[in-house]
Amino acid sequence: MESGLEPWGDFNVAIAGAGAALGGLLIVALSVNIKQIAESRGLAARAGGAISALILGVVLACVALIPGQELWTFGVQVLIGTLAGGVIAFLAARAIVGDKTPGHPHRWDAQHIASFVFPLVIYAVGGVLTMLSLPAGLTIVALGTIIALIGAVVFSWVALVEILR
Repeated sequence: MESGLEPWGDFNVAIAGAGAALGGLLIVALSVNIKQIAESRGLAARAGGAISALILGVVLACVALIPGQELWTFGVQVLIGTLAGGVIAFLAARAIVGDKTPGHPHRWDAQHIASFVFPLVIYAVGGVLTMLSLPAGLTIVALGTIIALIGAVVFSWVALVEILR
């Protein structure tokens, strides 16, 4: 009997590789302007949130490649990963809101926080559906991963260019 995860094998291999490469590039982007990032609790927290959501997608793609898993067990793993990511997101959001760096534009706080919380919400929905053995949950988890990739690319741009403006 084929696992519901097997048709997603190529997607998960691609996401694991692309996400890991992007995660490395994000770390390099952060190191280029580390002084400016380290001086701002908000920027450092945004970096942590972006990396966390991205790496969760990579980890979930790798976990999905474990042979012979049932959909419900993968759903449980998604929810556990989402819970861990949620703790990091909460701490990052608290740091962003509490950032006292001069010139920190608090009017953008909600947008910055949403950029790394939104994928977690999508992961949670996908995890619940997958835990219920509904194959549509896999599509939703994949969507969360794609959105996390986009969020990491956007924050890479911020880390490389926008903080110097």
